[in-house]
Amino acid sequence: MDIASRPSEPVADTQLADAPPPPAAPQVIRREDYQAPAWLVPEIALDFRLGLSATHVIARLSVTRNPAGNGTPTLRLNGDQIAALAVRVDGEAVNDWRMDGPDLLIDLTGDAHAIEVETALNPAANSQLMGLYASNGMLCTQCEAEGFRRITFFPDRPDVLSTYSVRMSGDKALFPVLLSNGNCTETGEGPDGSHWAQWHDPWPKPCYLFALVAGDLVANHAQFTTMNGRAVDLNIWTRAEDKDRTGHAMASLINSMKWDEEAFGREYDLDLFNVVAVSDFNMGAMENKGLNVFNTRYVLADPETATDGDYDAVEGVIGHEYFHNWSGNRITCRDWFQLSLKEGFTVLRDQLFSAAMGSEAVKRIEDVRVLRGAQFPEDSGPLAHPIRPDSYQEISNFYTATVYNKGAEVIRMMRTMAGAETFRKGTDLYFDRHDGEAATCEDFVRAIEDGTGLDLGQFRLWYGQAGTPQVTVELRHEDGAAVLELAQQVPATPGQPDKQPMPIPLRLALFDRATATHRVEELVVLDQARQTVRFDGWAEPPVLSINRGFSAPVQIEAQRDPADLVFLAAHDDDPFARYEAMQSLVVGHLVGIVGGRLDAAAQDRGRAAIGEAFGAILADDALDDLMRGELMILPSETYLAEQLLVADPLAIHAQREALKAWLGREHGAALEALHDRVRAVPYGRDAAARGARKLKTQALIYLASADAVGTAPRARAQYDAADNMTDRQGALMVLCGLDVPERAAALDDFHTRYAGNALVIDKWFSLQAGSLHKDVLEHVKALANHPDFTMSNPNRVRALYMAMAVNPKAFHAAGGEGYRIIGEVIRKLDPINPQTAARFVPSLGRWRRVDAARGALMVEELKAIAAEPTLSRDVREQVTKSLG
Repeated sequence: MDIASRPSEPVADTQLADAPPPPAAPQVIRREDYQAPAWLVPEIALDFRLGLSATHVIARLSVTRNPAGNGTPTLRLNGDQIAALAVRVDGEAVNDWRMDGPDLLIDLTGDAHAIEVETALNPAANSQLMGLYASNGMLCTQCEAEGFRRITFFPDRPDVLSTYSVRMSGDKALFPVLLSNGNCTETGEGPDGSHWAQWHDPWPKPCYLFALVAGDLVANHAQFTTMNGRAVDLNIWTRAEDKDRTGHAMASLINSMKWDEEAFGREYDLDLFNVVAVSDFNMGAMENKGLNVFNTRYVLADPETATDGDYDAVEGVIGHEYFHNWSGNRITCRDWFQLSLKEGFTVLRDQLFSAAMGSEAVKRIEDVRVLRGAQFPEDSGPLAHPIRPDSYQEISNFYTATVYNKGAEVIRMMRTMAGAETFRKGTDLYFDRHDGEAATCEDFVRAIEDGTGLDLGQFRLWYGQAGTPQVTVELRHEDGAAVLELAQQVPATPGQPDKQPMPIPLRLALFDRATATHRVEELVVLDQARQTVRFDGWAEPPVLSINRGFSAPVQIEAQRDPADLVFLAAHDDDPFARYEAMQSLVVGHLVGIVGGRLDAAAQDRGRAAIGEAFGAILADDALDDLMRGELMILPSETYLAEQLLVADPLAIHAQREALKAWLGREHGAALEALHDRVRAVPYGRDAAARGARKLKTQALIYLASADAVGTAPRARAQYDAADNMTDRQGALMVLCGLDVPERAAALDDFHTRYAGNALVIDKWFSLQAGSLHKDVLEHVKALANHPDFTMSNPNRVRALYMAMAVNPKAFHAAGGEGYRIIGEVIRKLDPINPQTAARFVPSLGRWRRVDAARGALMVEELKAIAAEPTLSRDVREQVTKSLG
């Protein structure tokens, strides 16, 4: 029988089956307990009869006993809030199947069988946005990590790889476009205004890569010819009104395909590549084979509605998901503990791609800023974990900055030690050796080892040890030599009190003070607890530049003369090291003040050194404006707090604002002249125009800190004259933090101008919740009652409440009101969308790193969340670990 053409029966409007109550002791999944699947599913055929509130699914599985499995005759098919309407084995209806919690169990007698299971779904009721759900009149799926089990019963694990055939039928008026993985093989018309499409994906894949989209969509179409001459049809699907904003995404996709061929030798392997933009999405995007589903935020861009940062994000995420076609799809994860196998490697690939498309120096600084702002706090908190975790209760909680961003840094270190060309030999070997497999992090490291000749035995510790290494540096001058003393310590983290030394590749240079040039530049690998390196031939003490290019994701602790840092900020030829020198000047000054380690005279000297370096940056004609803008950005309050064992967030905020205001006064004339110069640069996507736009806002930030009333008209003038979102949003961001009449007028104009554009209205919410305004919490509470706010859309929730949670002035407000607001959000959001709710818990989990009074208030809020009787696994795991 042609199973693809078999009709399916009508189905009533059914709800998802009620979820079982959460267990008293959530199951802990451990990496060491991994067992190969007992049964494999070489082929699966899915038949969908689609409806927004009623979708009927028939899944036909060809199952075979796995010789590497445990030999059990029982086939376990995972489910989650679904019910089986019928079960057939080898064409015969059976009644002896049983349920084990949410899973369906069938006892089988032979080595190969045909299993058929029918389920009924209500996509419109699926507020979790996992599995099959409705979004603005369309149907779409999200199956990573464990969403496929919300569609049909299946061995929902990444090491079960299947080829998929998918038939979809539905109302042609509602769903004129029917998409799935692979290639479309046949379409046809059905009765009563319906139509159908048949899709086939020839490449075996795990079920987390399954995708389906049905809706009223239009496509931006293009073609790409691969390096071997194959033509690939490209489509970016959106609502009709959004099509004109997909040009940058299409260009980014084509650039990604070309770059991956050149940089990694990877060619696309289907005749078709589809991208769909979805308004309601928990993540940024998903790499489903041949059908990438994207949050609209990472697809839609034009100068009027998207900032330069938005353009960069679209390019980076488009590249990231496309690169997954090989590093994630063709080679996938054996189990979810290996998540960094695909995510860490692919983040590195998208970083290298974005660097090649723009400024390598600026991109590296931006990547490090993200790492320090998100991953370093993770590494020093109660949720610290290695890039390859040992256990979890809810896998969604391990889609973290550690797995992604630190994972990328770990692989980058291998590339640094091997060299780019040699590293390519290792990745070529990895792709050749494991194509079509579900692999492990160890498989990747071994391939790099074999391909490059590196000995990575000790390096493997980076995969198993959590925490950010602390590297202590001391440079002595003795007997005509520079003697460098290095020491490392990996701090204790939950469950890992004792750590071993890890190989840390440190790029360094020694500069001659007289000539302002370096005479030594090399890579030193610190692989012991303590290590000494001697450099002869130095009659005078040199200036040390270390961890150049951020060659290792570590904290450097060094007693540096401020004069040396001023020297490096002015003369270092490594862009990141120059940036780092400026950051170190500011960190040392502000942390010294907040920590009570600097007397008045020392504070004056530190501020003067920062002012000197800042002035040099403004006056350096050799600097391009993109880099100048980066050098002007002060360390974040989050990063400053990381330098203290226990921090007073509002004291850090006050001191950082005071320094900003002082720099604005000290260099006011230069900043005004800078703003006047760059506002004359016309809009363009070239580096010079982008740099000019960055400097416009940076200059406004300092000028407004020094003189709010005097700068407000300048900011409003920038807002009114803006012919692009970068300038308009930058000016509005500055005005949002000021208590001036121009603020309300600009906010009203912005909302009226962009009413109905969800992504831009998200900015309107976020700018107010993240502002420096004295009444920011009152603004947040008012915005929560605004007609445009909804708890059902993850983008809107994050725009308001995540912006507030990462705003220290708001979140850490006296009396704990900020903590109570976030606690209430978690409790309200958890029944609707637990995955999004769980993302807010880590902000409260930092209670050990703030002063005792605030910490007690944060703990009180965590306990109130924990007391909720029906918490999801996502939130309960985060809260339990945060309190533990």
